[in-house]
Formats: sequence, C-alpha cells, structure tokens
Amino acid sequence: MDEIQVPSYFLCPISLDIMKDPVILSTGITYDRMSIEKWIFSRKNNTCPVTKQLLTDAELTPNHTLRRLIQAWCTLNASYGIQRIPTPRPPVSISQISKLIQDSKTPKLQVRCLKRLKSIASESETNKRFMEAAGAANFLALIIKNGKRSADDEVPEEFELTKPEDEALSILYHLHLSETSLKSLIGENSEFIESMIRFMKSENYESRTYSILLLKSIFSIVDQVEIMSFRGELFQEIVQVLKDEISPKASKAAFQILINLCPVGRNRIKASEAGAVQVIVDFLLSHPSDRRICEMALTVLDLLCQCAEGRSELLKHGAGLAVVSKRILRVSRFASDRGVRIIHSIAKFSGSSSSVLQDMLQLGVVSKLCLVLQVDCGSKAKEKATEILKMHSRAWKNSPCLPMTVPSSYPA
Repeated sequence: MDEIQVPSYFLCPISLDIMKDPVILSTGITYDRMSIEKWIFSRKNNTCPVTKQLLTDAELTPNHTLRRLIQAWCTLNASYGIQRIPTPRPPVSISQISKLIQDSKTPKLQVRCLKRLKSIASESETNKRFMEAAGAANFLALIIKNGKRSADDEVPEEFELTKPEDEALSILYHLHLSETSLKSLIGENSEFIESMIRFMKSENYESRTYSILLLKSIFSIVDQVEIMSFRGELFQEIVQVLKDEISPKASKAAFQILINLCPVGRNRIKASEAGAVQVIVDFLLSHPSDRRICEMALTVLDLLCQCAEGRSELLKHGAGLAVVSKRILRVSRFASDRGVRIIHSIAKFSGSSSSVLQDMLQLGVVSKLCLVLQVDCGSKAKEKATEILKMHSRAWKNSPCLPMTVPSSYPA
C-alpha cells in the first residue's frame, strides 16, 4: 500500500480505509456501509459527517458503480498484495424477516429461526433496524418470557449447550433497540422485567450479563412512577451480579441501574436491605485503581446513605468509613465530591453517636476533611467539609488537625 497511490474517492471519509461496501447517504456523500451505520445507529448521530447537514432519512443506497471500480482497481494491483473486496450481500428486507418470524410459530422451526436471525443481525446495522421494524423484538421477548422448548425441536450443533431463550436474549441485546422498542418490551406490566430477573439467577454468565445490560438500557428511559413498582428481588439479583463480578461490563451496568433506581426513597431502602452497601464497600476495596468504578460506586453509596438503612449498613461494615475517606482526593474531583457527601450524611444523621464521631477521628476522616479545605477540589466539597467540621467541632476540638478557625466560628 505504501508503494501505490490509492484514489482518494476510494476511501471512506470516516474510516479513511478503502470502502468494501460503498453506500450513498441522502446528502450525496458516499461512505463505507459499516462506518456510516455505526455513525448513525450506534452513535445516534443525525447529521452527515462531511456536510454537517441534518439527515432527512437514514436510507443508504448502494453505490454499485464505485464498488465495481474499487474491485477492478484491486484486481489490477493484486501484485502489490491488495486483495479484491468481495461483492457484499444486500441487506435483508422487512418482508423477509416478517416471513421468518411467521414461520417460527411452528415449534420445530423455532431454533432454526433463531439461528437465521442471529446471522442476519450480525451482518449489518441496517439489518438490525429492519429486524426491529419487522417486530423481531417482540418475537424474541415472547421466547424469553415463555422460556420453553419442545422436546421435538431439532437443535443445531451450536445450540446444544444453549437454550433457545438464552440465544433469543443474546440476539435481543445485540439489536441495540430504540427507546420506543425498549418501552414496548415493558408494556403495561413487569413481565419482561421478571424474565430478566430469572436470567440473572441462571448459571449462564453470558445470559446474566445480557440481562443486566438490557435492564440498564430499559431503566435509563422509564419514568419515576414505573421505577417505584419493582420489588426487592430485583435489587437482590443486581447486588448478586456485583458480588459475583461476572464481568466488568456487567458490574458497571449494575451500578448504573442502581444510580437510575435509587433516587426513589423506597428503592434506596430495598437496595440497602438487599446488601448493596456491604457489597459496594467490598467492591471498592478490591478495585482501588478503577476510576469509573470508584465514581459509580461512590455515587450509589451517596444515594443509599440518604436513608437510615443505608447509613446503618455503611457503619456496620468495618471498612465503610475508611474506604470512603480514602477515595477522597485520590480518584477524581467527582469522586471526592461524592465521598464528602457520604461523610456529610453520616455526620448529620448518625453523628449523635459519640462512637461514630470517635471512629471518624481515629480513621482519619477528620484529617481528610481538613485536607479538603486546603486543596483545590471544588467549592461544593469544601462547603460540605466545613459544615461537617463545624457541626462536630466540640467533639473534635482536641484534634491537632482541626483548624483553629473552625471551632471558634461555631457557637459555643
């Protein structure tokens, strides 16, 4: 490639690589299909990357002329080690997918249908959108809810160790459904959520991961009224995913779900009763260097410590106060802010206990708060730290780290 000049119009404006499947956008600019589909569907952009024009539609028209020119050029330059790009398969049509779903209503064809849907979804983002438009999401959700397979079903080799409902769950996740389709999965009841809870209990770690990732997408769009309706079992399984650490992606999804659910007071109590605080503290102890994990974990702890049950659980853990204090000024400004907020909740609502105040002094929490006042960590964190030190200045007045100005500024 270094010895020959590649025509500039053979290169995708996004990837800057030779296009394998050139397609024309509504703005008249040609891109490689994979790159522009990722731009539009995965990254949720609605403008043309080159012209910056707003896209009126996302229809992609194959540029057959350019593709043939590229293929001919590759053939002519084969001596330089350039391989001829194969002719791409055209996207499936919505009618083809609809017929496939209709045929799958025959029990013996269900597994074969899943095999074909998996293949179609893996080919392109356009296929995924066509599958969604054809109602594949509801079809897959039905298999997931039923969770049954006929004894007469013919099982292909690749499905021998995987149940149809597990494969349906995998396909459903990889479709990266739109907000409208995600809402339709929930419907007017929590039957689909109950199915996800069942998968989170399974021994199949892959299915557990897909279920928690789907729940993350769902809970990012549901409203507060719907969020309040879920029972404690959901929180127990979310906490169990964190405890088992089945994958970094699953752990982050579990934290994000708790962040979405726990602004509701009732859910804070459910999460605390499910053991979330204890598990999160242990998680922080075992992942001291992961910035994103620390920020998410401290955000959840901040929410949980806004209820009495959460504060009680944090104080019960031998390392609770210490691990929160240690993360302040060591991870990021955001983590420091959340850490100080947690300490503030403990100091304000549990500070009547002399043993708690003594623990905060002995564990270095007070000295860390004093340090917060001296460094650049954000005005909000400084305000909270000052308020905590003033709040209990009498109990900590003999501490050598407490600034002289703090006790004197508090009413005697």
